[in-house]
Amino acid sequence: MDDILAKLNDRQKEAVTATEGPLLVMAGAGSGKTRALTHRIVYLVKNNGVKPWNILAVTFTNKAAGEMLKRVFRLLHPEDAFLNEGKDFNQANLRNYDLPAIGTFHSICVRILRKEAQLLGYETGFTIYDDTDSEVLTKQVMKDLGMDSTKTNPRAVLSHISGAKNQLISPEDYENKYANNYFSEKVAQVYKIYQKRLKQNQAMDFDDLIMQVVTLFKEFPEVLAKYQEKFKYILVDEYQDTNHAQYLLVKMLSEKYRNICVVGDSDQSIYSWRGANMQNILDFEKDYPDAKVVLLEQNYRSTPVILDAAHNVIVKNKTRKEKKMWTDKQGGGKIRVWTARDERDEAEMIAREIENHIRGHESPDYRGFTVLYRMNAQSRVIEEVFMRYGIPYRIIGGIKFYQRKEIKDLVAYLRVIFNPQDTVSMLRIINIPARNIGAKTIETIQEYSARHQMGFWDVLEYIDELGGEIGDTKIAVLKRFKKLIADARTGAAGLTVSGVIKNIIMESGYKDFLLDGSEEGQIRYENVLELISVASKYDALEPGISLATFLEEVALISDLDSMDERNNAVTMMTLHGAKGLEFPCVFICGLEEGIFPHSRSLFDPQEMEEERRLMYVGMTRAIDDLFLLNSEHRLLYGDVKANSPSRFLLDLPGELVDVIGSRGRKHAFEGAFDPFGEKPIPTEVEDGVAIELGVGDRVMHKIFGEGIVVELVGGVVTVAFGDPKYGVKKLAVHVAPMERI
Repeated sequence: MDDILAKLNDRQKEAVTATEGPLLVMAGAGSGKTRALTHRIVYLVKNNGVKPWNILAVTFTNKAAGEMLKRVFRLLHPEDAFLNEGKDFNQANLRNYDLPAIGTFHSICVRILRKEAQLLGYETGFTIYDDTDSEVLTKQVMKDLGMDSTKTNPRAVLSHISGAKNQLISPEDYENKYANNYFSEKVAQVYKIYQKRLKQNQAMDFDDLIMQVVTLFKEFPEVLAKYQEKFKYILVDEYQDTNHAQYLLVKMLSEKYRNICVVGDSDQSIYSWRGANMQNILDFEKDYPDAKVVLLEQNYRSTPVILDAAHNVIVKNKTRKEKKMWTDKQGGGKIRVWTARDERDEAEMIAREIENHIRGHESPDYRGFTVLYRMNAQSRVIEEVFMRYGIPYRIIGGIKFYQRKEIKDLVAYLRVIFNPQDTVSMLRIINIPARNIGAKTIETIQEYSARHQMGFWDVLEYIDELGGEIGDTKIAVLKRFKKLIADARTGAAGLTVSGVIKNIIMESGYKDFLLDGSEEGQIRYENVLELISVASKYDALEPGISLATFLEEVALISDLDSMDERNNAVTMMTLHGAKGLEFPCVFICGLEEGIFPHSRSLFDPQEMEEERRLMYVGMTRAIDDLFLLNSEHRLLYGDVKANSPSRFLLDLPGELVDVIGSRGRKHAFEGAFDPFGEKPIPTEVEDGVAIELGVGDRVMHKIFGEGIVVELVGGVVTVAFGDPKYGVKKLAVHVAPMERI
């Protein structure tokens, strides 16, 4: 036990050894929470004698789950020769070890559903749809309902369905309680049929995975009791990011033994837009009045300057649990605040600084740099400048490997081989490579399918009955296609997943289809070879299980999971994508009112608090150097804006920063370190009676409409207007036709 506790600080030890009953660990950025979590798991096994299979640890990304699994394995099996074999820590290579269940919410739910789905009317071999598949199905449903997708956006409909599922709202409940306007009535219609089609296709979308498990536990108490007995100790990472469905799932599982440990940080809750409810962590002590609370405030990542600056930003939020991060680290330079002339000058500043850092290195390492931005649209200019400077970069959240057409095609083939009822995947591949099966033929089959309430695959069994409608030639083609899939299904029983892929690209003609003599075709085929390489990692599993496991993990993969840390390049990503990561040198660009903070947050105090948390997350990614950039003018979405510097820059104490203007000279950043910028200034209303304006006041402009005051300097007021057409404008207070409201 001394070895397990030796490298922990006092608060971490407290979190590790408080094993019984509810525990809240409020872990600040860089405070070693993964170490505390993994050591807690090992302490339960080695000190308390808990069986590994009675422990459940849940987190939000496969990358975090993989890191946790790796650390737990090494602590439980320190002398195992496996560590020296260079193998991946995945299900295939760890199947002979007794280990805790460690994974994302979705992967844990898939494991449960693969065993219990029959109770809900699903086969255990159900398909998992990604966002693209779900959107295709939504469009099909809308088309069948006669909805015009140019007037009702399918993505918006799907977003509302997703939100309903995260709140555990069924199609019936949505229709009865929430369909109260034109759009929500359309959503209700689509939701009901969309859910029926998923079941017909023996498929679940991403949100179903948790909702269906909660439904399973509610409808079958004996199943819930089984998993409560199985998972006697539950640990949840990033608890501040849980939505209602995840919250209820954990609550149900932990209800019997109440050995629930949640770890998180209210200051890093940045995903409310996708259903996360920060109140879950703030209310933990209300849910469990006997809960023990441990604060992890020692930071092992950043310099004191970075931590102090980040604290000055986040402390302005009212909805948070008070804590202040500190570090034993010494030194660290000041934070650099740079004002560029425009977005291109901003990118040039970043490129020149990177060049300065790596100058003189024979083999420069670019992996220590990251550029963070609020919106993906900001990356374009930075990419152009980096290419001109010869700086290698990778974009997280760009075109994903698994979203490339050739990869989606082959994954669709694999899905149909695994689950021929998956109509969405079937329709994707039925004419790829071209088999002369057009839209009219497919429509005829779908009409027959609807009349006889049969799946698309089942109709192919009776395809001769459609001879009079689609012709003998098409019948023959469809029979060959059916035989291709049937033979592949038979062959898959004896092949690993990489073997299944090799077989199908040859038998279907897909390889020849790609290698059409063009350079693009060669590149696409190389992507297919990479897919085979990835799939070969699952070859240690038994045939059949290999295919199922591969499809499951492909469906649950995220941007960060595919981030190759061996790639020697500058990382570029949105601030939302950066949580959980760290870099020696961080650039945050676009720090202007209306961009960061985002314009829609300027009128909503809760959204503004989330923007402030996002800034805190971005700043605390930095280990040694932090650069904060804004520009005087910015071309974005075809419009040139002259937004004022972000309010977050105003929060930074002067002694912690060096400020450089657009012309390369130090300057007194407008109002940044001077309370003058916060003082109310007088303006005049139409009747000549003077009033005072202050930051945060709402005003009404005769032309621009309603706005909010975001900055006051001299006789100029900066106002963020609600109408995005006008955005943020600087106005002379004595002249502008506006009044406070």
